[in-house]
Amino acid sequence: MFFVHFAIVLLCILIGARIGGIGLGVMGGLGLLILTFGFHLPPASIPIDVMLMIVSVVSAAAAMQAAGGLDYMVKIATRLIRRHPKYITFIAPGVTYMFTFFAGTGHVAYSVLPVIAEVSRKNGIRPERPLSMAVIASQFAIVASPIAAAVLTALRYLSDQHVSLIDILKITIPATVIGLFIACIIVNKLGKELNEDPVYLARLKDPEYNLELTDAKSEDSNQPAVDSWYAKGSVFIFLFAALVVVALGAFPSLRPTINDTTLSMVNAIEIVMLSAGALIILFCKPDHNLISRGSVFHAGMRAVIAIFGIAWLGDTLMAAHITEVKEVVSSLVEAAPWTFALALFALSVLVNSQAATVTVLFPIGISIGLPPEILIGTFVAVNGYFFVPNYGPIIAACDFDITGTTKIGKYIFNHSFMLPGLLSMGFSLALSLLFVNLYF
Repeated sequence: MFFVHFAIVLLCILIGARIGGIGLGVMGGLGLLILTFGFHLPPASIPIDVMLMIVSVVSAAAAMQAAGGLDYMVKIATRLIRRHPKYITFIAPGVTYMFTFFAGTGHVAYSVLPVIAEVSRKNGIRPERPLSMAVIASQFAIVASPIAAAVLTALRYLSDQHVSLIDILKITIPATVIGLFIACIIVNKLGKELNEDPVYLARLKDPEYNLELTDAKSEDSNQPAVDSWYAKGSVFIFLFAALVVVALGAFPSLRPTINDTTLSMVNAIEIVMLSAGALIILFCKPDHNLISRGSVFHAGMRAVIAIFGIAWLGDTLMAAHITEVKEVVSSLVEAAPWTFALALFALSVLVNSQAATVTVLFPIGISIGLPPEILIGTFVAVNGYFFVPNYGPIIAACDFDITGTTKIGKYIFNHSFMLPGLLSMGFSLALSLLFVNLYF
């Protein structure tokens, strides 16, 4: 019955991706209707934390855009990129990797995706390249972040085997950094150049698409000049808020303790980014009407609706079949220990959570006698989010790229993030196993 349910989920993703816009979200709801009313599966918890984090970041970014801040950031970035424009495929993932490293969550990537998309398009660079690698890097940095839930969960299981946090990070940090860099070299050459891409050229011939670009330019003329103090102030507030989020993630002691419990990073991100949006509105004088009409707001809201439906659908599938998945993984790993990396990857694809993957599979690996070096060496395989395109930043990146080069493919799995993700996974996993042999 699992395969029947899984086929329903994949069919909903396929149809939703072809519809576009909010299609993924509403098709996720239709899938839930079939699974709950038709097969009587209990619906999982709604991914409300992820949705609200997106809303909070998009609120601040949309206010900054209305104040002229996004154009100001694009202008500054353009000056840097024009010297070596091809390096954005390396710079963008470097930024998202560092954000995740210090914040402990890949969702901070939302704040830079629109900038990456705009800088690429305005400089004639295929946005698919830096956007795909930026999203992949934001995922892979989780296993290298000392404050990420996945790392702390892995440490909890391995500490009894005399494994320290440094033992884990000295493998995952160099493996992911070098692996991503090698992947960037290859991805930087993938696909046609933007001025030769048939999808983009076809859009330029579409009167409605050109009207959208004209309206965007008209909106820009109504906004404060990009060099105005309002524009600069909005950028300062937004970037300061992003740095505060990073600091709160890197130093949990900075977060308040309420009823003997430290404020979660989810709530911290939401509070800080909503506050940033409020400060931008109060002091940078954006046109309130432009906030909800801008491209950042529209793309963010489409991402929220998509995650609402598709992520909820996927979580419902896994919650109903988690016992079966555990049994299959146990039998495979007992027969061939090297398949543990495949088990980590497969489960992470299904549950969309590195920490949950570690929680389910690391105890199994320990119980069947896998040595700690195998567990650490295969740890990076928990980053399978990209395989099925229902991860929030993936959907957001597709929406932010108005050229159409970053997309979910006709057959679901031929999406823009598949090859960058597989390359990053292959190189990082091989390097992890190499470093394990050197250090252990």
